[in-house]
Amino acid sequence: MKLGLVWGYWSRGMPEGFVPLTQEAERLGYDSVWTAESWGSDAFSPLVWLAAHTERIRLGTGIVQLAARTPTATAMHAVTADHLSNQRLILGLGVSGPQVVEGWYGQPGNRPLARTREYVEILRRVFARDGYLTFEGDYYNHPYKGEGDTGLGKPLKIMTHPPRTDIPIFIGAEGPKNIAQTVEIADGWLPLYYSPFRPEVYAESIAGRSDDFEITVHTTIRVTGNSDEELAEALFPTKASLGFYIGGMGAKGQNYHTKLMARMGFEEEAYHIQDLFFEGRREEAIAAVPDQFADEISLVGSPERIRDRLAAWEESPITGINVGARSADELRTIADVILG
Repeated sequence: MKLGLVWGYWSRGMPEGFVPLTQEAERLGYDSVWTAESWGSDAFSPLVWLAAHTERIRLGTGIVQLAARTPTATAMHAVTADHLSNQRLILGLGVSGPQVVEGWYGQPGNRPLARTREYVEILRRVFARDGYLTFEGDYYNHPYKGEGDTGLGKPLKIMTHPPRTDIPIFIGAEGPKNIAQTVEIADGWLPLYYSPFRPEVYAESIAGRSDDFEITVHTTIRVTGNSDEELAEALFPTKASLGFYIGGMGAKGQNYHTKLMARMGFEEEAYHIQDLFFEGRREEAIAAVPDQFADEISLVGSPERIRDRLAAWEESPITGINVGARSADELRTIADVILG
């Protein structure tokens, strides 16, 4: 089981300990570090900064928003970052909900699967650099031909030679069809929520994965005691996150996170959480998140309890766990428990 450090996206500014904690994670044997973007900090810039201060740890975007850049712009970022990091980049991609895609990026939010397939195909062609880029799709065209074109566009080849033609591409996917497509076209999958106690939820979608296909999940690991009070306190951050994502990250009827929780066996609870959130009752929405669900997708409790529950993760298809540790002591504790 590989271990990763998640920084996510920034709020007001750079997180405290951004570089030194990443360096400590590398020293402790963490395999990867991950940045993200929503409608604030971008994913590439912080990752390149970390590349300049580390030597071995893999550097993942988890995730880059497809709507934020054209495929060729993302390819340029990826090739540049792979050069600067000595070939340590993992290019994590994903599609946000229509509220973000259309509201912040000003792009259409329909047909995410078809758009993702075309996007990844263009990336692969740019990385391969075995010819001038031409592509005729429903959403992307190189050279562009359509309303407002001058007719002067010409096929081009990326000037900077990619250090790797096979830069790994991971995709953040939630729906069954999206996950199945990810297995087909990508090198790894970034689940939002994963319960090793419910393997049937994803079994069909990932059945066709290759032996070297990676599945890396962001989760919460908190070492504490096993009393009801201690476990409840340890699970609260997970419940708060679930309450926000399931309740508010999307519109009613169009929230991927709510639908995912419903598919995982908590349908009534998922839509109740969403109703509470939209009524402005956020604390009640968080409290309504079932402890069982939060516990299944987390690793909390004493070292013995965590190791006992870790067995289910190790028997699952998951190849890596990413955690949001924010102190050197927390990094070391997690490494001791998970890596031994």
